[in-house]
Amino acid sequence: MTSNTGVLYVVATPIGNLADISERAKSILELVDFVAAEDTRHSGRLLQHLGINKKLISLHDHNERQKAATIVQKLKNGQHIALVSDAGTPLISDPGYHLVREVRDADCKVVPIPGACALVAALSASGLATDRFIFEGFLPAKSGARRKHLQSLVNEARSIVFYESTHRIEDSLKDMESIFGDTRLVTIARELTKTFETIKTDKLSNIIKWIDEDSDQKRGEFVVIASGNPQALTADESESDRVVDILMTKLPLAQATSLASEITGQRKKGLYQRALDRK
Repeated sequence: MTSNTGVLYVVATPIGNLADISERAKSILELVDFVAAEDTRHSGRLLQHLGINKKLISLHDHNERQKAATIVQKLKNGQHIALVSDAGTPLISDPGYHLVREVRDADCKVVPIPGACALVAALSASGLATDRFIFEGFLPAKSGARRKHLQSLVNEARSIVFYESTHRIEDSLKDMESIFGDTRLVTIARELTKTFETIKTDKLSNIIKWIDEDSDQKRGEFVVIASGNPQALTADESESDRVVDILMTKLPLAQATSLASEITGQRKKGLYQRALDRK
């Protein structure tokens, strides 16, 4: 990396409330030569609000691969560029992955400017487990593909975070109910940091009823968080059960679980009970 090479700044912008822009983000947007934006009109309004006048480059899902080479060349020429999305942190269910990869492959510097992110904001206020979670982005648009994907997550022990649109929120929740069951805890976080922000956690059946009875709750941009399956086994438990099953081909159940407990460090009682359940 040469000292006169430009820097690509990955700049998080507000997800609703414009006051959430960081001072560092503002200073970077003032510093750069160009701003690469998912929607130049939308980002132009943000820059205007901040009193910043910059050249804008359109960078979205349909042109990212083509524009990446141009942006890399600008960086090599010593120009600094900020990458922004319509809202929140770029690359999180937004364009930018291919650009950042090409910039790094070209040995140019990439610097994150942290800030708002809808999935993190929703998790922090959900009341669901946040120590371990997975982010699944947007579910498939068609019900068949959506249910198939949800089925692959039915035994996930971690909290599961999705994004969803106003047009599909009801159908997605109903598909979740059919796959996860009506008692699974779910958080709906709608219009985060905006005037009509709503965050509600309840059983899936109650969430669906609540949305069905209040048309206002169907509007806006959604983060949906499903609690993990409380019956799902951990990776250590799954491996221990595999050891028990192998030993049971040669040993009685009691001996197999006792030896497996010594090998894996898992409690013998739990191994024994799960083995009984499998039989």
